[in-house]
Amino acid sequence: MVKKIVVLPGDGIGPEVTAQAVKVLKVIGEKYQLEFKFDYGLIGAEAIDKTGTALPEETLDKCKSAEAILLGAVGHPKFDNDPSAKVRPEQGLLKIRKSLGLFANIRPVQTYPLLYKTSPLKEELLKNVNFVVYRELTGGIYFGNKGRRNDGNTAFDDCIYSRDEITRIAKLAFEASMKRRKKLTLVDKANVLETSRLWREEIKRISIDYPEVSVDYLFVDAAAMKIVQSPASLDVVLTENMFGDILTDEASVLTGSIGMLPSASVGTRIALFEPIHGSYPQATGKNIANPFGTILSAAMLLDYLDLPIAANAIRQAIDKSLIEGKVTSDINPNNFVGTEEAGNWICSVIK
Repeated sequence: MVKKIVVLPGDGIGPEVTAQAVKVLKVIGEKYQLEFKFDYGLIGAEAIDKTGTALPEETLDKCKSAEAILLGAVGHPKFDNDPSAKVRPEQGLLKIRKSLGLFANIRPVQTYPLLYKTSPLKEELLKNVNFVVYRELTGGIYFGNKGRRNDGNTAFDDCIYSRDEITRIAKLAFEASMKRRKKLTLVDKANVLETSRLWREEIKRISIDYPEVSVDYLFVDAAAMKIVQSPASLDVVLTENMFGDILTDEASVLTGSIGMLPSASVGTRIALFEPIHGSYPQATGKNIANPFGTILSAAMLLDYLDLPIAANAIRQAIDKSLIEGKVTSDINPNNFVGTEEAGNWICSVIK
């Protein structure tokens, strides 16, 4: 059976890192007799420049007919430095999440012994860190009503959640907990926010159906401290949109390189996979970007397609590259390979 994968290279280093992930998937296809069909679409600043919109309907139509989506990165300094811009690259991300119903962002956070020295945390805090964050992706303050009062001096952003929005991602997080260490942490701000109180009510209700899962509750400020004080104590972390956005970026420093972290955005019918590192425009075209986060995102894509053996082949190749020092300059500035060379090396290990 042919698996149709839509590739959205996007902006900055996106095209460079997605090229390596596609190359790896092609090798996986050859080795395991899998047939992938790759189709490409525009998103972000590149799409704005060519079509005037951050997510063209043509791209959206391609995504709706695919088995999975592989995204590079979205963002460009010319929009970041222009607060008056009416169309912005990030609008493409918000639209694709909402249009495809990608309600759950899943970000695994794992440390590697060989990268302990590149992390700002002490080595003893990094041992055995392996947790996953389930972030609600299509509700909350990012999608609520926003604007300014008539005088222009007052701005507002509404944060709105329904029970149904909370329930559907909570069930995914509880199911993940059952397959891991059976521990779930809800991160909220229930001492201040009414939406957080609704989250806490709903999680307590759902937890009755999962008696084997130990549930604890952390305010977001306490969770931010726990990520740097005792990250190994975390297993499955469940939270709302904005808190998840901030906490996962904080957690990314644990690995020693933000270029190592993959993610999945899952809906009821389709899922999108991307590294968390952003477009990193300073590195564009220099063959120095770390492709491992994107390649590991491709491994998550294979898991989603129920191809775990192929997915693990990628992860084992990444582990081997770290052991043998075939890494980019963000990991080892004194002895490194380029983006393309790193991708080629992963392919050779898989072969």
